[in-house]
Amino acid sequence: MPSNDARTLLQAAVPATVAGAVAVAISAVVSGGKGALGAFVGTLVAVLFMGVGLVVLQRTAKSYPQLFQAMGLLLYTTQLLLIFVLMAVLQDTTFFNPKAFGISLVATTVVWIAAQARGYLKAKILYVEPDSSAAHQGKKSESSS
Repeated sequence: MPSNDARTLLQAAVPATVAGAVAVAISAVVSGGKGALGAFVGTLVAVLFMGVGLVVLQRTAKSYPQLFQAMGLLLYTTQLLLIFVLMAVLQDTTFFNPKAFGISLVATTVVWIAAQARGYLKAKILYVEPDSSAAHQGKKSESSS
């Protein structure tokens, strides 16, 4: 994975994991062990969904740059749809607290998206290839003649 991609993944994963850890701690205090387990599962699902999505998006951008924007839109729509379906399916579970699961899943996803957007805004990625200095010098001498 190129360094820009790894940096983007780290800049999104670390704040989301921290938010998940806070959600687990709060859920443990409020709802006990089942709440902590629900928050942990929610955090794990969010980080896995968003992490895999980011890796897929980066690979698509390298292979098919013309599909990057459409793929990003499709990917985020699919991820959010899968998260809503998962929340609906697990809303009546007794294995863990579904409310803690849902809140931590949504909170971790929102933190991931915000951190990823911030990472892209802070990244100094060129979207136009600059001219090389040799080519630039050649054009200068032609225009001066």
